[in-house]
Formats: sequence, structure tokens, C-alpha cells
Amino acid sequence: MAPSRLADGRFLPGSLPGRARRRSLTRFSARRDLGSAWAKHIDDQRQERALLSCAAFTGTFALTRAITHAIRDGRGPFGNVETGGRHIHHMTFGIAALLATGYLWMNEVGVGAGHDGPRASRVTSGLYGAGSALTLDEFALWLNLEDDYWSQEGRKSIDAVVVFGGVLTLAALGRGLVRELVGTLASPRWLRASRRARRLAARRPGASMRALVGG
Repeated sequence: MAPSRLADGRFLPGSLPGRARRRSLTRFSARRDLGSAWAKHIDDQRQERALLSCAAFTGTFALTRAITHAIRDGRGPFGNVETGGRHIHHMTFGIAALLATGYLWMNEVGVGAGHDGPRASRVTSGLYGAGSALTLDEFALWLNLEDDYWSQEGRKSIDAVVVFGGVLTLAALGRGLVRELVGTLASPRWLRASRRARRLAARRPGASMRALVGG
């Protein structure tokens, strides 16, 4: 008996024989599980955009470093990008990606507003993360205006990547927590307690913590 198909052309898993059925069940299960996990932990579009930017940033930076090390060691098919004898640094492509993303967002394309669909929002978020990684990977070069990628000064690029990557990670995973903490610290109750703690600290050292916790 021929396997049954769904309306979109896919085979029904139960109608496939043997090994094909197992592969299909695995594929269906993985897709369902991934979709369920994504929907469970990514509760709004801004968080999704931040997560995609963070993933693109991390992946692009890791891939760029792997390629540059391979070029330096003479391994693999990779080589420097040159035109007319001029070396084109990869931060050039990063700047171009950031300019393109900024232009699209300025014209409200891929901003997650809903009128152009989620795909454009995801693409521009990934483009922003990748462009940021390519640009910051050569942070020391555009800071010092010297090609010091492999020197001690080039470590500044790593520092910049770590800092910016931390910001993206915080935006992707901890935005709700940060928003709650900021709201708490800005609440009238906390501000009154803080003022009371400062007054007590000026008069009685050691009493400020009790004032903050309401003791």
C-alpha cells in the first residue's frame, strides 16, 4: 500500500514503512519539541529579536575567529579578501551590515511591528548581530587606526566583544528580571527606604541595612 500524504505533500508518519517511519517520527517530534520550547521560553517578539541577535553575534564571532586563525596558520581553503592589492578587513562587511540594518529599521522594515511579518524581523535581528560581531572583532583597529589584530593591543577587540556579547545576552535572557529590578529600585517605597537609610547611616553607622529591609 502506498504511503498516505497530507494536503501539503508530506507523508503521514503512520503510513510509512520501517526505517522511513522512524525517521519521520523523529523529524516530527523534534520539530514539535523545538517549537514548543521556543514558544514556552520566548514570550514576546522583542525577546526573540534579542535572542536571535545574540545567537548571530556569538556564532559569527566564533566563525570569524576560526577562519582568521586558519588563514594565519595556512590551513584550509580560506584567504584574505583583497581587491587591487588592498586588504579588505572583515569589519568593512560588519559596517555594511549595520548600515543596511539601520536603513531598514529607519524605514520600519523588520522592526517587529507586525506589518511585515516575523521573518523580516528575524532576518534583520540576525543581520544586526552578525554585523556587530564582524565590526567589534576588529575594535582595536578602528580604535588605534593600526592593524594590530594579532598584537597585545588586539586584545581590546576581545574585551569589546565580551562586553557587548554580555549586553546582548542580558537583553535576550534577563530582560524581565532587569525590568523588575529597575522597577523595584525606582518604586516610591524603595526610594523612601533608601533616603531613610542614608539619614540613619549618617547618624548611626551600621543601621542602614536594617532601614532598607524594613527592620
